[in-house]
Amino acid sequence: MLALILPYSKVETQNLKVVNPLSEEDILVAELKSADPLAIQKLYKMYAGSLNGIIRRIIKHDEVAEDILQDTFIKIWKSIALYDSSKGKLFTWMANVAKNLAIDYVRSRAHLNLGKTDDITAMPVEIVDNKAYVLPNMDTIGIKQLLMHLKSDQQEIIDLIYFNGFTHVQAAEILNIPLGTIKTKLRLAILKLRTYFNEN
Repeated sequence: MLALILPYSKVETQNLKVVNPLSEEDILVAELKSADPLAIQKLYKMYAGSLNGIIRRIIKHDEVAEDILQDTFIKIWKSIALYDSSKGKLFTWMANVAKNLAIDYVRSRAHLNLGKTDDITAMPVEIVDNKAYVLPNMDTIGIKQLLMHLKSDQQEIIDLIYFNGFTHVQAAEILNIPLGTIKTKLRLAILKLRTYFNEN
């Protein structure tokens, strides 16, 4: 009788499946998707510092950065159903939310700046690829009138670097394009501004 039982038991053992326990992140995501109000508080304590660091790389103003951080968690709370763990880690998804909100803010400010007609005295010498490009003196030309002659992507780069104080590297990160492309577009934009200024 024992000999007849053993093979059966062996087959049953081979068919057993090991179920991995849920990770802390999986549990947190499940709580968020079930709209547990305590989950968002837990999420904030765990990730606010890291997400704030991402935002601060783009936004330098303290109050604005704090507002965007709050907006980030609100959007995460409202959009958590869209998160798919099979496509990446929770933090990576949240980092993209924070980055995109910060970039949207910068771009909205760019449009506001382009809408102004305040005069500016001059722009400094810009060094691109070891060559100096001097922007024309624009003390008699409104900024909107001058920059409207550039392509929209060139306008964004000029605004980020000259009017918001970002470096070439930071502008590349914000616009999500290679540093070399930033330098090329900036050089062409400056040359076009100089040409327009000299002709007028």
